[in-house]
Amino acid sequence: MHEEQIRLNPRIEAESEDTFLQGVKDCIPTLLGYWSIGFAAGVIEQTAGLSVAEIALLSLLLYAGSAQFIAAGMIASSPPSVIVITIFFVNLRHLLLSAALSPYLRHLSPLRNMGIGALLTDETFGVAMNKALVQPRLSERWMHGLNVAAYLNWLFANLAGAYLGRWITDPERFGLDYALPAMFIGLLVLMTVSRKQVAMDSAVAVLAALIAIAVSLSLGGSWGVIAATVTASAIGVVIERWKR
Repeated sequence: MHEEQIRLNPRIEAESEDTFLQGVKDCIPTLLGYWSIGFAAGVIEQTAGLSVAEIALLSLLLYAGSAQFIAAGMIASSPPSVIVITIFFVNLRHLLLSAALSPYLRHLSPLRNMGIGALLTDETFGVAMNKALVQPRLSERWMHGLNVAAYLNWLFANLAGAYLGRWITDPERFGLDYALPAMFIGLLVLMTVSRKQVAMDSAVAVLAALIAIAVSLSLGGSWGVIAATVTASAIGVVIERWKR
């Protein structure tokens, strides 16, 4: 595209700067989270009896912190079918993440969208949505840079935890089992601050927590997460549109 055309159109200029390398750079602020959670997941998986090769394969194929923590906790006491069903329901939230991101990727074919969605995580979703606040569509190259950087760092963090975990016999003593909830709380705070709608976001967060606790006590933990995600998200959208 002609350089003058790019300079005169702010939208095209912004998208032209969204390179693969820029996606990698935009992933850097989230790497501390990937390394802390990934290391903890590797330690938990190692103490559950998985080998380094099995942990690497689990990280590459499953690639989900919450699912890997669940698998490590259930692998010794539950049949594979129960583990698969539990992980499926816990990760149903990815349907919501993909649906929320899809309006900004409509210029891509379904196959190319699948390539982006396959590596989408909670953290990369948060980074992408922050970028979507200031531009109408997201660059495919930028999304791949963001996702691939996160994917590789997650793998290396899991391997580090798997290797060093042999010297950590009691992960709970170091609070490693709390790493995943802490990461989600951090992401929630950062997104709330960036949106500058603290009162509404805090109200929706409290509502989600109450729903999760109520449903978890009656139906089980996984159902609580799903019910809170769907209900609180719907209420948040309704409130936001009502305020406009």
